[in-house]
Amino acid sequence: MEKELAQQELARQEALSTEAGKLARLRTNGRQPIAFVRTYGCQQNVADGEKIKGLLKRMGFAFTQTAEDADFILFNTCAVREHAQERVFGNVGALKNIKRRNPSLIIAVCGCMTEQEQVAERLKKNFPFVDIVFGTHMIHRLPEMLYKVLKDSERVVLRGGEEGEILEGIPVLRDKTSRAWVTAMYGCDNFCSYCIVPYVRGREKSRDPSEILREVGSLVEEGYREITLLGQNVNSYGKNLPAGSEKINFAELLRRIDRLEGDFRIRFMTSHPKDASEELFEVMAGSRHIPHYIHLPFQSGNDRVLSEMNRRYNREQYLALIRKARELMPDISFTSDVIVGFPGESYEEFQDTLSLIREVGFTNLFTFIFSPREGTRAAKMEDPVSHEEKTKWFAELLKVQESCAAQICRKMVGNTYRVLIEDRNEKSGLLSGRTESSHIIEFPGEDSLIGRFARVKATEGKSFLLRGELQKAE
Repeated sequence: MEKELAQQELARQEALSTEAGKLARLRTNGRQPIAFVRTYGCQQNVADGEKIKGLLKRMGFAFTQTAEDADFILFNTCAVREHAQERVFGNVGALKNIKRRNPSLIIAVCGCMTEQEQVAERLKKNFPFVDIVFGTHMIHRLPEMLYKVLKDSERVVLRGGEEGEILEGIPVLRDKTSRAWVTAMYGCDNFCSYCIVPYVRGREKSRDPSEILREVGSLVEEGYREITLLGQNVNSYGKNLPAGSEKINFAELLRRIDRLEGDFRIRFMTSHPKDASEELFEVMAGSRHIPHYIHLPFQSGNDRVLSEMNRRYNREQYLALIRKARELMPDISFTSDVIVGFPGESYEEFQDTLSLIREVGFTNLFTFIFSPREGTRAAKMEDPVSHEEKTKWFAELLKVQESCAAQICRKMVGNTYRVLIEDRNEKSGLLSGRTESSHIIEFPGEDSLIGRFARVKATEGKSFLLRGELQKAE
């Protein structure tokens, strides 16, 4: 019954797409309306942004990279860091001048920020020129929201709704031609003490495995070469599957995707160490399409801090996972996330993080100074260490990681790697691609190679990337 209601809702939104598209064209005096969509934050936000663009395309919109040229501006926001959130408010504020010059402009703000009550209220009160505010679970209702604004000049605010059925069949306009994002599951049940995600993304819900296999298979047929499965905690896939779905875990999902024919890679993120199983590593080790690479956030190398973070593993358990993965895949590479200066963390405890970095040898780290998020437990913890002191720790960590990454890159020089060529680096003028280990390698070549696999020999190792020479295009 829930599935039928979900399909009825999608059909209703599709009908409203037609009406909204007609009104949008009337508003532009018969010209095709133009949209500017800007996405902040993680890959899940990028995937959401592609759905938003898919809906807008169905409504008849074209797209621009310049906000001043748009008839509809949408900011798809992230709530993970305070600094990023304040930057979004600044950018939204700057739209006031554009709207003053173009009163018919429609402005929307959506995403994780807007799922926070205090943010939604601030947008309503301080940014009256914003026409639409909606949360992460309301993307499918964008046609309805735009229709109301166009028809009645009605301001729309829609949040919540995470308790409903996962909606399949929302159109997607993908940003890349060779790499694609596929959401495997939504939400998070972990409630790490520093993290706002469970409050803005809701509880964990897994997509039907047959829907994921269908989508991945379709992308392979369309020529996509790298497909990344997404979830706030992707390797807990299998929880809260739709009624009637086959009950499988993440390792089994990967096993089935790996059986698909074609020349493609499968990546996934983000993995939580507490759910990274030996079965997962075994599937990776025996696969045809899954690179020997995993993003496995450890956040801190100190057990007391990990406990305060509510991570539900300790240092030794994390290192045991690393050893098991390397036992099965000696060539595996790791990236991770690290928080510096968690409330109450001492310099001695921070040193445990540095020693773990040296012991594992990460290809790359995504590093952050602790940012308190209202509504999380960590935001209420005593935090005696100054931001200035944390900044010094942060610089120390970057120096250690740079040394580790440079060592790894130097060892790669002289070897030839299969690389998916993604784009051209505007700064260096060189083609840029990614090895199976997720190392960036740059080399001279023609634009016709973008989106293809090639064999590239590494000739120089820098701190975080390689330079190379093309050996053979595939």
